[in-house]
Amino acid sequence: MTQGANAPLSAVRVSVEVTCRQRVDVSGLLLTRTGKVRSDADLVFYNAPRAPGVTHRPASATVPAAVVIDTWSVPTDVTAVVVAVSLDDPAATFAGSDPTATVRDTATDRVIATFTPPRLTRESALLLVEVYRRGADWKVRAVGQGYADGLAGFAADFGVSISEPAPAAAPPMPAYPPAPTTPPAANGTAAPRVTLDKGRVSLVKGGSVSLVKGGRPMLSSVRMALGWQPAKHGRNIDLDASCIAFDARRERLETVWFMKLQVFNGAIQHTGDNLVGGGGGDDEAIDVHLEGLPSEVCGLVFVVNSFSGQRFTEVRDAYCRLLDATSGEELVRFDLTNAEPATGVVMCKLVRQYSGEWVMTALGEYVDAKTARGMVKPSAALL
Repeated sequence: MTQGANAPLSAVRVSVEVTCRQRVDVSGLLLTRTGKVRSDADLVFYNAPRAPGVTHRPASATVPAAVVIDTWSVPTDVTAVVVAVSLDDPAATFAGSDPTATVRDTATDRVIATFTPPRLTRESALLLVEVYRRGADWKVRAVGQGYADGLAGFAADFGVSISEPAPAAAPPMPAYPPAPTTPPAANGTAAPRVTLDKGRVSLVKGGSVSLVKGGRPMLSSVRMALGWQPAKHGRNIDLDASCIAFDARRERLETVWFMKLQVFNGAIQHTGDNLVGGGGGDDEAIDVHLEGLPSEVCGLVFVVNSFSGQRFTEVRDAYCRLLDATSGEELVRFDLTNAEPATGVVMCKLVRQYSGEWVMTALGEYVDAKTARGMVKPSAALL
């Protein structure tokens, strides 16, 4: 399997075996729809080898360590079992060690899938594969998400408290490292994560907001809207809004722009091109059905270009805002308060977290490019 790929499980009971060139500890996490465990008992590892439907199998002279999953016995409120691996040596990393997950049918020993994550460097823990429900069926997905702080890092990310302390200087690494949610407080401690719990959020450059309310991902469909005023001295200006979709390797998958108005079977759709702006409201918009995006889409970057060639110093009152596409409620707003003499700007990004939530970060980075084609490399560098 390649990273992000999925496959159906043709067996009721499977083992996920892990081999590696270094000594490793294999774990399983039982997750609900929120992307969190129900309690600490949902972490299955060598010190706690059993949970309903999930068992840790230690390594022996003939078989590697594994997590065994009996899908018929997994509780109905558990929607996924994630198999993770951490290094026995806390000072080591996975660079060059090629950890590999092998999914087998326990009844026949037939190999269903194998996965080795690419490009490992400073990671000391990995989420290798996910066995998850899709309706009445079960599937397996290749994940390969890394953490730099071992077992404690990914356990805490999914709501598990364990005795092993996590090093304070080693944050977890999701598919893309997100920008800090809020700036650090004056005393150096991290400020609370910004969510949608208190309603509409106004972002400044570099600020982030998690699209979560009440601890759960809030939205299935969103609209990113753009507005601006005509250039000085009454001249019209043609700004174009585009959306670039990237995978976990920061490789472009698709671009929605005025030359291609929809991708992924309509999961991302441009509402149409406005040639002048200044219509008294949103001038262009892009609708995104988050739940309809392919699993390999890890990041969306929204960019704006001046096709007519004017610089953004000649544009007034440019902004982007995120709305609930169903209700039309404005959720997040980012105003370009300062402009630079360039023809393109990377407005913001939406990054998918492993837990399923999306985080929006205001960027406001200027680039000399008149169309979305020239924005791919600068956008990838900002993920």
